[in-house]
Amino acid sequence: ESKAVLVECLLLKPDWLLSRRLFCVRKAKTWLNTALSKQRIHDIKFWRQELDQKFEEMVQEIETLIIFKSRVERALESCSEPLQVTLQCLTERQKRVAIDLVHDEVEEELLKEKEVIEGVMVLLQRTLEQINEQIRLIRSVKYYLEKDLQDKFQAERIDDFCALLTNILAVTAVTPEEWESLCILNIRKAEKEKNNSLSLRALVDSLLEQTASDMRRQYEATGRAFELRIEETKTAKTQLENQLNEVSCTSNQEKNLESLRLAIAEKEAPLKVAQTRLSSRSQRPNVYINPFSLLKRQKLTHGQAPLATHIFSHLAVHSYQFIS
Repeated sequence: ESKAVLVECLLLKPDWLLSRRLFCVRKAKTWLNTALSKQRIHDIKFWRQELDQKFEEMVQEIETLIIFKSRVERALESCSEPLQVTLQCLTERQKRVAIDLVHDEVEEELLKEKEVIEGVMVLLQRTLEQINEQIRLIRSVKYYLEKDLQDKFQAERIDDFCALLTNILAVTAVTPEEWESLCILNIRKAEKEKNNSLSLRALVDSLLEQTASDMRRQYEATGRAFELRIEETKTAKTQLENQLNEVSCTSNQEKNLESLRLAIAEKEAPLKVAQTRLSSRSQRPNVYINPFSLLKRQKLTHGQAPLATHIFSHLAVHSYQFIS
């Protein structure tokens, strides 16, 4: 009987050992699965927070770039009117005639201003394209961050649920290393595009300041050239007006001289007749000679003398002015 009991015990011991071993394995596996689940949930929360922070930074960066884009668009639009004014000035100056149609300093400054404005517009347009491209890249990064965030949120919820229901981890499509590297890649892309955006914004600030300074400097140079040219034109106009007055005065004097010559010429014929008559009457004999004939002859001669004196004085004044 004792032998039978011993045999029965020996037969039951392997089953007990097996069940005991299975119990220990299941307990260890349960502990391991629980620890891994908690670690995975912790990792998901950590990377979700990192991704969420980068996502918010990308959203803020997009809004900032949109503001900078608006600034560049306004700057580009504000260049149109100065360019039209400069082109109109160049067109109007082409309407000058004769010697006034000259390539002067004002013309050069206007051409420089045209080149500066056109160069600024090209540069602003190129910068605007860069901003649009940067916004596109950041939106692309934002899309992948948002997608990764949604995946992280879904994974965290599922892992929380699984940790409560089972002690067996679900088979994953990727390894933890691959999963973590994907998060790091998205974060690095976001950081890279953020740095590029910061550099671009600094470039835009510098560009707007420099282009405004260049346009203002050229505008002032053109204004100074215009003022100098206007002053020169006024001086030349005044000199021409003075010369015109002198020429008009000389012309009037010449007309007066011609009138005096005509007056003298008109008196020469009656004078000759009177002189002939006096000469003939002076040949009358004896008492028929008129004692007043010499006096009348002197009066005629004296009447002609003031006209000749006036002519000579006008000729002298005219000659002096011509020499001066």
